[in-house]
Amino acid sequence: MHAPLAIVIGSGFGGLAAALRLACRGWRVQVLEKLDAPGGRAYVFRQDGYTFDAGPTIVTAPFMLEELWQLAGRRLADDVTLRPLDPFYRVRFDDGTHFDYTNDPVAMERQIAAIAPADVAGYRRFVQHAELCYRLGFEKLGGVAYETVGDLLRAAPDLVRMGGWRSLHAEVARHMRHPKLRTVFSLQSLLIGGNPFAVTGIYSLINALERRYGVHWAMGGTGALVRGLVGLLQHRGVALRCNAEVRHIHVDNGRATGVELAGGERIAADIVVSNADTAWTYRHLVAPEHRHHWTDRKLARARYSMSLFVWYFGSNRRYDEVPHHTMLLGPRYEGLLDDIFRRHRLAEDFSLYLHRPTASDPGMAPPGHDAFYALAPVPHLASGDDWRAIGEHFRQRVQQRLESTLLPGLARHLTASRLLTPQDFHDRLLSYQGAAFGMEPLLLQSAWFRPHNRSEDVEGLFMVGAGTHPGAGVPGVLMSAKALDQVVPDARDFVAQRR
Repeated sequence: MHAPLAIVIGSGFGGLAAALRLACRGWRVQVLEKLDAPGGRAYVFRQDGYTFDAGPTIVTAPFMLEELWQLAGRRLADDVTLRPLDPFYRVRFDDGTHFDYTNDPVAMERQIAAIAPADVAGYRRFVQHAELCYRLGFEKLGGVAYETVGDLLRAAPDLVRMGGWRSLHAEVARHMRHPKLRTVFSLQSLLIGGNPFAVTGIYSLINALERRYGVHWAMGGTGALVRGLVGLLQHRGVALRCNAEVRHIHVDNGRATGVELAGGERIAADIVVSNADTAWTYRHLVAPEHRHHWTDRKLARARYSMSLFVWYFGSNRRYDEVPHHTMLLGPRYEGLLDDIFRRHRLAEDFSLYLHRPTASDPGMAPPGHDAFYALAPVPHLASGDDWRAIGEHFRQRVQQRLESTLLPGLARHLTASRLLTPQDFHDRLLSYQGAAFGMEPLLLQSAWFRPHNRSEDVEGLFMVGAGTHPGAGVPGVLMSAKALDQVVPDARDFVAQRR
């Protein structure tokens, strides 16, 4: 008798991890990917001799990747080389000064003292609080599949201990007074799509996660992790099919029974796991008559993360003074974030994350060249901006900013260029409103309040990825796949239950 079949929609990190976990628990698995190659937001562009990782570039929880390789009977080091980075990233302020963020406590306190000596003691208290949030929020609660109000109530005492009602910026501000330090220790939530002035302060756990395990680079790019996971799936006999966009999830008698592809082909399945954007899944793949919880109205009323403008480019000279990761801040912090998240207005100023992988991995570019991407958080498509019309102008503004700060003479040395805009997040990656990280990780859009790992509307439909619990970021989406272990039975038990 054949094992039951699970279809996984999408091959981002969440989908690949879910497919591997299911395969290791006896399921037959087929992964369906819209794009022409796996990876989802971690897709890889190759152009003019450069390798550009489209999305995530910071690896902060290597033990979670190691766990996946161990499930497959291998070691992560067999397929991927992770290189620790020091500093993790440089935060460059608009006045030209900078802060090198590292896990060296002496270096951190020395830099804090140079900015505000009185804040050193507060920083130490913040570190203690971040550790508490890591132990409770990440280790204890992060992998819980919140399905009932009871699950939420059991977590409530820990949420209170962590001060989860405070925003991340407010939590940092409780310990440090200087505006620069408040910025340095709160901007991390932007890496998972959250406004530091609105997301829960529980996300101070990112500070503890980075200090405990470091920030790493996968040699060959984040795509090396994708290739490694695909190799594990192939070894387990999992089929991965690209150029296979799912247009509809079939539901019979309240249960997911398979999918229909854009070309009309129907594939039957015992369960469906969506690694597609959660709001897009409900709004576009599940018919309204099967949705009583995630209705169109409820999805429209939710608050979504910002989107991103990303310029990938190469230069025929190296900028060796620029580190691997740089946060290039503009003149405003809270005001700019208000424009992006609340007003949905594209401002005249912006801040950038500049990624220079060739600082650690020269093979990402031709010899003697540098590869980059410059990423600007921008409003999602509720702003009404026509990115097809304004994309090139915005790119020129980004280039001018880089030339006047970190990359002098860039225009004379450009050799490759491509763009990714909020419209691409909508059209190419099928993200609702072009939001880059799904629903914003507010307190009342987290845990039980976030779309559940087991669909509230359709039996046999499950969610992984940034739009479900626990949220965005590589550790978050890997943990969402791990949460499936609590809500999807082993294949043998599933068969027994269906008899």
